[in-house]
Amino acid sequence: MGGVHGVCYGVLGDNLPSRADVVQLYKSNNIQAMRIYFPDQAALAALRGSGIAVILDVGGVDAVRALASSASAAADWVQANVQAYQRDVLIKYIAVGNEVDPGDGAAGLLLPAMRNVHAALASAGLDGSVKVSTAVKMDAFADTFPPSRGVFAQGYMADVARFLADTGAPLLANVYPYFAYRDDPRNISLEFASFRPGAATVTDGGNGLAYTNLLDAMVDAVYAALEKAGAPGVKVVVSESGWPSAGGFAASVDNARQYNQGVIDHARQGTPRKPGVLETYVFAMFNENQKTGDEIERHFGLFNPDKSPVYPIAFRN
Repeated sequence: MGGVHGVCYGVLGDNLPSRADVVQLYKSNNIQAMRIYFPDQAALAALRGSGIAVILDVGGVDAVRALASSASAAADWVQANVQAYQRDVLIKYIAVGNEVDPGDGAAGLLLPAMRNVHAALASAGLDGSVKVSTAVKMDAFADTFPPSRGVFAQGYMADVARFLADTGAPLLANVYPYFAYRDDPRNISLEFASFRPGAATVTDGGNGLAYTNLLDAMVDAVYAALEKAGAPGVKVVVSESGWPSAGGFAASVDNARQYNQGVIDHARQGTPRKPGVLETYVFAMFNENQKTGDEIERHFGLFNPDKSPVYPIAFRN
C-alpha cells in the first residue's frame, strides 16, 4: 500500500493550482500519499482512481466537538466523507484533531470523537482498512532527550494510546527538527538536525542506541512514551515534517532541500528503536501565501504555486 512518503496538501493560498492539477503533480513526482486538513470534497473527487493514499483530517476543534457529541453525527460524517469515496480513493487514516491544545478543553473531546468515528467505520465494515487516530505535536511529550526518557505530558494521551493499540491504528506525530534546532542551536548542531553528513553520533544512555539525526531521536521518544503508556505495539506515522526555505533563522533553500531529501531517503530505514519503514509526510506541497504566523510559515512548500519546484527534490521508490 502506498504512503512510505507523502506530502501534506495545504490550501491556504489564493494562487494555488486546481485540485485536479495538484493530484497530477503528486503523481508525476511519484508522491505516494497525501494529507488533507479537512474533508475537501473537490480534492477527494480529484483523488478518485489516483492510487494516492490519504490521511483525511476531520477539520478543526469544532469538527472534533461535533463528532464527540453525537454517534449519529459521526455516522453521517463517515458516510459523506469516507463511504462516498471508498471504492476509488485510498483513505488510510482519519485524523481526529491536529495538535489539539489540552488547555482549551478539547483534549477531553478527542477520545469520544475517535470512538464515535471508529464505531461508524465499523458499522460500515471499514474499520479494517481505515484507521482512526489523532495528530500530536512534540509538546504532547514531557521529556524527549535522550529518547528513552520520552513520556506523555498529559494523562489522557495514555488512554488515546491504548485506544490506538486496541484498534490497530498508528499515532500520528508532527515532528519538526527545524523548530528544535531553531530554539536551541547552542546544543543542537545543524548537521544533526538536517541529515547532513558528519553529524556527531549521540548515544542514548538509557538504551544504548546510537543516533545520527534528530528526527530519529524525536520519533523514538514518541515510541518510548507509547511503551510507557502500555501501548508498545502502536506504530508512529510522521504526519508532518519539514523545513522552511526562507523567512527566518536557518531557513534557506539549501537547508530545506538537505532536510527534506534526507527525510524522504531515510523513510525506508526506520529509526534505531524501530528499524524498517517510517511512513512520513513532508510539510508541505506549496508555499501558502495566506498562512498566518511567522514569515517562515509561508515558505515550507516543496513547490511554488505555479507548480515549479522551490528546489530539486526526488521521491524515490
